[in-house]
Amino acid sequence: MKIAMIGTGYVGLVSGVCFSDFGHDVTCVDTNADKIARLEKGEVPIYEPGLDVLMARNVEAGRLSFTTDLAKALKGAQAVFIAVGTPSRHGDGHADLTYVMAAAEAVAKGADDGVVIVTKSTVPVGTNRKVAETVAAANPDLDFDVASNPEFLREGAAIDDFMRPDRVVVGVQTDRGGQVMSDIYRPLFLREFPIVITDLESAEMIKYAANAFLATKITFINEIAALCEKVGADVKQVSRGMGLDGRIGNKFLHAGPGYGGSCFPKDTRALARIGQDFAAPMRITEMVIEVNEEAKRRMVTKLRDLCGGSFNEKRVAVLGVTFKPNTDDMREAPALTIVPALVGGGAEVRVCDPQGRREGEALLPGVSWASDPYEAARDADLVVVLTEWNEFRALDLRQIAGGMRTPRMADLRNVYTASDAETAGFTAYAGVGRAPYTQTG
Repeated sequence: MKIAMIGTGYVGLVSGVCFSDFGHDVTCVDTNADKIARLEKGEVPIYEPGLDVLMARNVEAGRLSFTTDLAKALKGAQAVFIAVGTPSRHGDGHADLTYVMAAAEAVAKGADDGVVIVTKSTVPVGTNRKVAETVAAANPDLDFDVASNPEFLREGAAIDDFMRPDRVVVGVQTDRGGQVMSDIYRPLFLREFPIVITDLESAEMIKYAANAFLATKITFINEIAALCEKVGADVKQVSRGMGLDGRIGNKFLHAGPGYGGSCFPKDTRALARIGQDFAAPMRITEMVIEVNEEAKRRMVTKLRDLCGGSFNEKRVAVLGVTFKPNTDDMREAPALTIVPALVGGGAEVRVCDPQGRREGEALLPGVSWASDPYEAARDADLVVVLTEWNEFRALDLRQIAGGMRTPRMADLRNVYTASDAETAGFTAYAGVGRAPYTQTG
């Protein structure tokens, strides 16, 4: 099947590459000529493990191409996926649908009859019907269907998520649209991965509901962690005891500095706004948003306490600034709250992140960058584990502590324990949801 993928951001590029690996003929389209030129050279503009190899294989096989020419991509395409950005609109939290509707209008003017126009972008309930209205208004004679196909890709594990999904959600209006979508996902259907076929509105809601629920789990365990610190409990033990309950599960019960990234912050805000618009307030989601921001601020207080009440003239090493490991994405990362607070408080901050520097240099002014964690921690007063990259999971803590001016550690991902820190020679340690350690005597 011939597919056009509009947008070569994270979702569009990963989806386009994976569809081509299913055997489809995929053309990825973007208005950014520089990005298309890089892709045509074989350069991947995002960091996603394994994507470069998969992209190269399908380009070589002739199933995957890139262009800025939408008309060329639409010619003969049986399905057109819209995978453009839907950022939070300034001022009200709504998803900005400007790019989605512009893409829909452009598709209407160049698509062939029988095309299925698929929204892959995360959009509020009712958007696909608006897409249909936009297309019909732009080209009343076009015979088309619309479909909703929300993505559930985890950054850092996107290829595996696409090829071995928990489920594929498809919202359609007609049997014809459903058949085209079934044909597209036939390789997954044959391997008996669940394909959930729904109406348009249900598919749109599934995406928001799923992300809001996962954000709630993260925020809940972070609140429990704050209480654990007060009562002397260990949140890792609490999480394990909770997660063994089959009704709860252990995923997303890892305490830390709050969620970030491209999905949870944007989608929780959008869901809260949808609830307000329809007079069905999403009170839990609204509170999740508020508590998540408080979790980030609480981390700043924790670091300040470790520094004796002030960051002024302290040297702080920050290990990891992306919102999670195995990605270069820094959108709404906790680092964007924590690091500026360090710098603003007068600290000299050195950062080490395997993939974060490309975005981080612009987003984190006033810091210096180190090539490895030992260089970052040299002569520091505090080392902060902020993103749990594998590179930071097996550090030589004795070497880290031995090279510091004042060996203190804040482990905001609970990679290490107070005992690990004490044995290595740290004079103070603080995790999240655990009793701190401070050397006495």
